[in-house]
Amino acid sequence: MAAVFTAGVGAGAINSVVGSGTLITFPVLLATGLPPVTATVSNALGLIPGSISGAIGYREELRGQGRRVLKLGSGALLGGLAGATLLLTLPADAFETIVPVLVGLALLLVAFQPQIGRLVQRRRARTGTSPRRDGGPLLFTGLTLASVYGGYFTAAQGIIYLSLMGMLLDEPLQRLNATKNVLAAVVNTVAALFFLFAADFEWTAVGLLAVGSGLGGYVGAKVGRRFRPAVLRALVVTVGTVALVQLLLR
Repeated sequence: MAAVFTAGVGAGAINSVVGSGTLITFPVLLATGLPPVTATVSNALGLIPGSISGAIGYREELRGQGRRVLKLGSGALLGGLAGATLLLTLPADAFETIVPVLVGLALLLVAFQPQIGRLVQRRRARTGTSPRRDGGPLLFTGLTLASVYGGYFTAAQGIIYLSLMGMLLDEPLQRLNATKNVLAAVVNTVAALFFLFAADFEWTAVGLLAVGSGLGGYVGAKVGRRFRPAVLRALVVTVGTVALVQLLLR
């Protein structure tokens, strides 16, 4: 119980700042003897308070993003529901091949976001176009597909979100991180609500994760908001690299 609670605190903090908190909680739940699917659905429900508290902690960075969040959140809702459905219908190893590729590509996009942003700005200057505040259909489609993966497993989901938004939105990284937290909360919530009617939970684990992640998410947001963009980007790449290694070794 102590290990699950501590993992929840750590996952909540990491999810609010970077993402990939599931890579802390999921192995701990498996170590307690839970079957993989039960661990996955219990993890999804238990991390909801952390996603919500992280979004609340970033509320200042969310100002002026209401319409964007509503539009992208609708895609996250649909994708999360689809991913939760796939979890209960596909073989357990269905995503094992594609997930490391997605995470690796996302890490490259985050690492080189400043250079990519400058290239995009120069291209817009040549063509005379201005960036769309919502990222257009390409961002909506990309985030919806990323949410399908998030509803299925969630590990490194936030890093994929940040990479897509960083490439297609002209916004500071901290504001993108705030949006990421809201989208992750939507995916976790819709997937967990679906699981309530279709899967078995370990309620002790859910309770411990909920309390721990709620605390960790708020504290993580308070700390993460103080990071400079370069520091935050380095943290994302570092945590994401650890996540990628874990995924490849599974």
